[in-house]
Order: sequence, then structure tokens, then C-alpha cells
Amino acid sequence: MNTKDFDFELPEHLIAQTPLEKRDASQLLIVDKTKKTFVDSHFDHIIDELNPGDALVMNNTRVLPARLYGQKDKTKGHVELLLLKNIEGDFWEVLAKPAKRLKIGTLITFGDGRLKATITEELEHGGRIVQFSYQGIFLEVLESLGEMPLPPYIHEKLEDKERYQTVYAKENGSAAAPTAGLHFTKELLEKIEKKGVKLVYLTLHVGLGTFRPVAVDNIEEHDMHSEFYSFSEEAANTLNEVKASGHRVIAVGTTSIRTLETIGNKFNGQLKADSGWTNIFIKPGYEFKIVDAFSTNFHLPKSTLVMLVSAFAGREFVLDAYQHAIEQNYRFFSFGDAMFIK
Repeated sequence: MNTKDFDFELPEHLIAQTPLEKRDASQLLIVDKTKKTFVDSHFDHIIDELNPGDALVMNNTRVLPARLYGQKDKTKGHVELLLLKNIEGDFWEVLAKPAKRLKIGTLITFGDGRLKATITEELEHGGRIVQFSYQGIFLEVLESLGEMPLPPYIHEKLEDKERYQTVYAKENGSAAAPTAGLHFTKELLEKIEKKGVKLVYLTLHVGLGTFRPVAVDNIEEHDMHSEFYSFSEEAANTLNEVKASGHRVIAVGTTSIRTLETIGNKFNGQLKADSGWTNIFIKPGYEFKIVDAFSTNFHLPKSTLVMLVSAFAGREFVLDAYQHAIEQNYRFFSFGDAMFIK
């Protein structure tokens, strides 16, 4: 298939710049792929789409304040680093600006000098490996000096860092939020659990590659980025029981889907405790092994995320749903509204 098959025209004013005051006040488009219907609703009504015995699977990764502004030690030139992933110990893969001037051995200082970074390796496309040196605990230093790595299409400053975290965020490591989970409140999750729906958590640390449009014409030629995931034995046992009893596994977001389907492929349709790196590319033609329904936000044109949604519900039908959302002034992308697809 061609990348342009997943393109659509999106008016710029529909790109959400700030989160709503209430997380669960966003709009929800309920999409039935069998009946080929759309129903306009609100997110707090998602509970009506969940049945006792179902499982709701959420990604509990926590976004690092991964954007750092510093200066070269010798020239005092301005430097921006975006932390992508921890390699080992104090070594990190980062995206650097201006990369051309950051050669191996360059020393960068941040803030009052409590944090320093030395370039140890040059990668493609502005990537670098750096070794950090600091006083105290790295994550505490990062919290005090770093900023939230909001996507480039968001131009407004985020007043409250926690609004780019889910209410169940726990495991540090993401370069971006699993945005489908931003709509849930603790109160809504309590109501869902009281209804008899099992709440299950996994971890996938989101990389920036998730949001990038596909650069090649033929989607078969796209190289998918890798992301680290972790899945517990307790979660596996719960979901296997849910499947065996004829109830549904409902994923919150594409990161949860990619984790579940990676493990389902690895163990022939069963789920087991597992961790590792996944570069699974779910596109039309893929047969889902685990996920029966899911919630997700509205994604960028020509992105792998639109392709994943199309694999589940059909390309033309998904694009029709997106067109409906545009006509009804739904808000798009990270701080935007949501879909529930069943």
C-alpha cells in the first residue's frame, strides 16, 4: 500500500494546543466496525461500552522531562538535547541541536552545572550518545532542569507538567505520553472497576518515532522504531482468563495494542510474562491475536498509528470516521479527543 492512502486534510485549528480543564470532558467518537456506524458521545460515557468481565489494559509509562537546554562548555553556544532512551548506566541516546557542531568529546553543561553531558558517539539524523555526569540522583536532577517533550505541533506552553502524564503513570522512561490514557480520571477508573471490569497495566516506553509521518512511498519499506516493553505474569494470567471466559481485552491506546500483539505473536496467541524491545508494524492485512476493542486519539496523517487503526477497522471506514470527526470539530492529536473502536 502507498503512504498517501492514509493521508487526509486536517484544518490547523483542530489541532489541540492545551488539555481540557477536566480530563474526561473530551468528546468520544464510538466507532462500530461491524455495523459501520459512528456515534458522538463524551469520554466519561466510555464506561457504557465496557462490560463486566472485560479487561481494560493501560500503559503505565511515565514521561521524563526529557528536553534539556544547555551550553557548550568552551564556546557557550546554545545546545538542546532530547533524551530518547537510556543505553546503560549514565549513557543515553539523545536528539541534539545543532547536531553538526556537537562532535565526540564536546562537553555540555546545564543549569548551575549540576548536570553535564559529554558526546561519546555520533549517530544519524542528529542523534548522539552522551554520558551524563551529575551530583545526586539523576531523575531528581532531570526533574529540576528538564522540560516536558511536547510534540512539535503543540505551540502553547504547558502550565502543569502532570497534564502530560496519565493519572496512573508510574514507570519512568517515555519520551512522549501514551495520549489515549490522558482522558481517564481516578474517579472514572474506580467506577469502571466497580462495574466488574478488570484493570490491567503494562509498560511500553514511548519513543518519538511513534508520531513521525512515514517518509517512504511504499509502507512495506518503512523501518519501524523499537520501543522497550514489560509485561507481568499477573497481567498475563488475568488477560488469559478474560479471553478464555469469552470476554474482551480492551486496550487503551496504540502502545498497549503494540505490546499485547507483540507478545501474542511471540507465544502463538497466548500471553506470558515478557519484556524486551518491539518494532512491530501493524498495518492493513494484520490479523489481531489479542485485542478485541480499543480507545485511541485522532492521529497524524500518513502516520503508522493511522495505519494501525486501519488494520483493525478498515482503511476507508477509518478515513470516513476521521472525516466525520473533522466535520464535527473534534480536537486532534495529543491533547485532543478520542475514539472507541469495537
